[in-house]
Amino acid sequence: MAEAAGLESQIDHEEEFMKKVLGFLAVGALMTTGAMADTWTGTVSDSMCGAKHAEGSAADAKCVAGCVKKGADPVIVSDGKVMKITADSKDKVMGMLGKKVTVTGTMDEGVVKVEDIKAAE
Repeated sequence: MAEAAGLESQIDHEEEFMKKVLGFLAVGALMTTGAMADTWTGTVSDSMCGAKHAEGSAADAKCVAGCVKKGADPVIVSDGKVMKITADSKDKVMGMLGKKVTVTGTMDEGVVKVEDIKAAE
């Protein structure tokens, strides 16, 4: 009888252990899925002019730099869509104002967190 109770206790312990392992795996999978990076190709513009600077010309760069200097926020314009960027991403895009770029990052509630930015090819 005592042997059966010991075996039952061991099985309960193993079941509890497996539940914990599966829980950790599920949480890890959710975190990985949520953190996947996206890539956008477009132009760094400003919040005042938005999609007007899709060409990435020298005139665009001059206008965007001027608007940002006056207080407009830099934004990413891709496929006609104007996307805000996080406050901690602004320094990353400042050297690319008005230029065509490829941005890698994550989007949360419509705001892009820039991980990497480079000139578009």
